[in-house]
Amino acid sequence: MHFTLKTDPLKREDLDEFVRCYKPENRHDRKATWSEKTPDGRWRAYDYEDLVNRDKASLDIFWLRDESLSDSDTLPAPEIIAAEIVEDLEAALEQFREILVDLSPANA
Repeated sequence: MHFTLKTDPLKREDLDEFVRCYKPENRHDRKATWSEKTPDGRWRAYDYEDLVNRDKASLDIFWLRDESLSDSDTLPAPEIIAAEIVEDLEAALEQFREILVDLSPANA
């Protein structure tokens, strides 16, 4: 899933599948949707040992591949990628401006 801060922001409904799989009402009912037979499953369980044995116990884990990005011929044009980067940076800068205003002594 690909989101940008301005043109395609993350919305609550984008998390609905996760919440259904997460089963916050009873974690013991959780079932992995990923397996060797279903490699596109978006919910995957990991053993504790597998996680702590990763480099620095990193939780930066990816198992799904975006097939549309695996071939450089299908990548968006460089100007589109650059425009998305600029958009994300501008949105981040605006968020930092809001934080700065919140932190200013006048708002204390």
